[in-house]
Amino acid sequence: MSTLRVTTLQNTSGVEQYLCKAWVNFNGTGTVAIRASGNVTSITDNGTGDYTVNFTNAMTDANYSAVYGSGEGAATSGLRVAASSGNTTTTTRIAIRNLSNALQDAEVICVSVFR
Repeated sequence: MSTLRVTTLQNTSGVEQYLCKAWVNFNGTGTVAIRASGNVTSITDNGTGDYTVNFTNAMTDANYSAVYGSGEGAATSGLRVAASSGNTTTTTRIAIRNLSNALQDAEVICVSVFR
């Protein structure tokens, strides 16, 4: 297998391509556990509905876009809203809230980071 290393990736028209720099799918209930990930070493459980995603390789700065999603299994109803509560070069912290705006754990939490 070969490794391709580039500084900037562009399409044939010279337009820079922005790729996902880190991603994770994890269980946020009980003992927090990563199901699958890329460039994520671990998840820190800061309390109910409050998590920190820890990157393997640091971002160039904290001005990246982190996209969050969360959900529950079929046994539980209700929409969960995920929101960032801070980015650093090595972590992003998220809070999962229910419709009443109370912090709440979620069975499925997905995070994608673009820079």
